[in-house]
Amino acid sequence: MPSPSRAAVRVLPEPPGLPAPLPEPAAGELRLETVLAALSTPLRLRIVRTLLLEREEFDHTCGWFGIDRPKSSLTHHFRALREAGVLRQRQYGLERRSHVRIDDLDARFPGLLDLVLDWDPDA
Repeated sequence: MPSPSRAAVRVLPEPPGLPAPLPEPAAGELRLETVLAALSTPLRLRIVRTLLLEREEFDHTCGWFGIDRPKSSLTHHFRALREAGVLRQRQYGLERRSHVRIDDLDARFPGLLDLVLDWDPDA
């Protein structure tokens, strides 16, 4: 099965009135070794790849992914991705929603997200 092209990534505009993002590193502070460590598990790679290819809205809750894991486990994985600077999360009442920091990652590490897109989770 061919890899999805970068054109398959839906870049959605930021809607008005968003809550402030949760703490995250600034774009200039992103470190390759930290980002790669955050992407080092198949589950986290799948989360990022799914957000790049299948998102329906600007950001999504953990439940949208349909991952059969305890909430505490998912919270850990999403926090690792946020703290590494891969995802941006915002608090909406009791839920957190996430999206990939596409512009920041592309500026800092050109080609990295293309590698995530080329990854075949079923291989």
